[in-house]
Amino acid sequence: MNCAPSIAKLLLVVLLCVSTLPSSADEVAEVTQLAKGGQTTEAMAKLDQFLALKPKDPQLRFLKGVMLADSKRTDDAIAVFTLLNEDYPELPEPYNNLAVLYAGQGQYEKARVALQSAVRGNPGYATAYENLGDVYARLAAQAYARALALDGANASLPPKIAQLRTLFSTKPAEARAATSDRAAKATPP
Repeated sequence: MNCAPSIAKLLLVVLLCVSTLPSSADEVAEVTQLAKGGQTTEAMAKLDQFLALKPKDPQLRFLKGVMLADSKRTDDAIAVFTLLNEDYPELPEPYNNLAVLYAGQGQYEKARVALQSAVRGNPGYATAYENLGDVYARLAAQAYARALALDGANASLPPKIAQLRTLFSTKPAEARAATSDRAAKATPP
């Protein structure tokens, strides 16, 4: 029995079906447009539909993490970015966003580790370096405060703490996260 013609027809049908599916960029754009229009519930529902069809898609998963973070569902967003980092360790944006979430919770050591992974994956990722600098400054402030608590007579510590407080008060409180616009660039090799 010659199966070649039927297999060829089946492959053609599969190719036609796949070619009519929207690309991840189209899906990201559709969800982003809904979210920007204030239809966050609809955007999340549409995103979940797309993810049901493409559960491993890094762009869609990244967007889900961003939307969860924007919705103040920090623990859910951390879970999404953590799994994304496990599946696609070469992508720096999920590490950066995970670090932003950790820093927002005061978990600066976890943020540092995530940001180091981001810059290791992309040494030209300026946003991650900026956030890493902010995390180091926060860690320095914690170290100086601890040193002052242990040695209140150390006169060199209060000016350092004051300088860091000035830095923190003149800078926006939140670190920069990669946005859903970056999700279109977050593709596996």
